[in-house]
Amino acid sequence: MILISLLARGNIGRMYARTLIGTFAALLWLAGQAQAACYADYKASRDDPFKLHYGVIRIDVNPCALSDQVVHDVAQRLQASGWKLLQVQSVFDDGGLDQRREDAGQYFLRF
Repeated sequence: MILISLLARGNIGRMYARTLIGTFAALLWLAGQAQAACYADYKASRDDPFKLHYGVIRIDVNPCALSDQVVHDVAQRLQASGWKLLQVQSVFDDGGLDQRREDAGQYFLRF
């Protein structure tokens, strides 16, 4: 309704309408960036019997970067299933999922 009203006012209205549309588009783009998926690949171990595994886990961080909080969160989620985090190897977005799927096997997005 506001857009129609602005368009009816002539050139100035069109300028405001374009600004409004541009601002809205920018906000949508930023919202999409904030919601982008983030993942970490890690190595973990378990005792009795001793086992090792490599896995990929989805994490909720912004920006998508390795931090102490990421290491802590991954360690807690693994610990709940009896695993001890050995190392978070990297943090990545959707673009890195396919290349890690086969290596992670049953531990791909398990935790």
